[in-house]
Amino acid sequence: MTRFLTIALLSFCGCGGALAQDFSVGPQYDTTHVYVAPDDFNRFVKSLSETFGGKTSPQGEFQVTPTPSKTMSQLVLTPVGTLSVFGFKTPIPYPFGAERTGYLVTDMDAAIKSAKAHGADVLVAPFPDPIGSDAVIQWAGGVNMQLYWHTTKPSYAPLKAVPENRLYISPDRADAFVHDFVGFAQGKIISDDRDAPGVEIGRPNETYRRIRIESGFGKLVLHVTDGHLPYPYGREMTGYDVGDMAPVLHKAVEAGATVLVHPQRVGDRDAAIVQFPGGYIAELHAPTHP
Repeated sequence: MTRFLTIALLSFCGCGGALAQDFSVGPQYDTTHVYVAPDDFNRFVKSLSETFGGKTSPQGEFQVTPTPSKTMSQLVLTPVGTLSVFGFKTPIPYPFGAERTGYLVTDMDAAIKSAKAHGADVLVAPFPDPIGSDAVIQWAGGVNMQLYWHTTKPSYAPLKAVPENRLYISPDRADAFVHDFVGFAQGKIISDDRDAPGVEIGRPNETYRRIRIESGFGKLVLHVTDGHLPYPYGREMTGYDVGDMAPVLHKAVEAGATVLVHPQRVGDRDAAIVQFPGGYIAELHAPTHP
């Protein structure tokens, strides 16, 4: 197999002075994993495409787990984020379905070694798939992610706006997650606000801790809470920067989505939460206008 011809970016990880490698390729290759019922599959993909634009890969049926299974599978490549959509026609083998994202890495074996060195647990050891290999890892706080590697290097257009991986975690595990993930991803803490407005999590009369992280894998927002969250907060997996809220929200509704939280001022942005056909819940945000 031909490995990606990439230049490894080396920097100190803070782990006793040892050098760590950046295994990311680019945020357009980092996908939100969405599982829907086969009967909802086409309706969901159509709704996403009509809302965000972009294109889709050819749809197919594959075995994407190390044990026997069959799923419909398709990529939705939008200007504001990439989604991997699965519609399993067999029972879903454990622990698949609980991973939030798929992160493309330049070297699977080395990335797994680095993840373990930075505190991750390997839930599913690397296994071959039709176009490369995959593994599932878990970080502090029970955050599951899939790592994947392609035999032939993919080529996706850069994103117009990088989406946010939106995580909810307990105060007991937040610092451990940040330490471990930032070390592995060679990321940077953009902000750590211990008095973020509670309206962001459906608790407008309170404040909470919100941590923003950026790396070659994209953006990550960590909501540190006690878990007392009104629906649908905590159910949204990804936040999409749509630039102008009103027309995109109109497209979403026309495409079959339901508005769960109507647009409201949230810090320096307007934000809404929508549910697409098939059950996928997403946050939409746009800069506030004067």
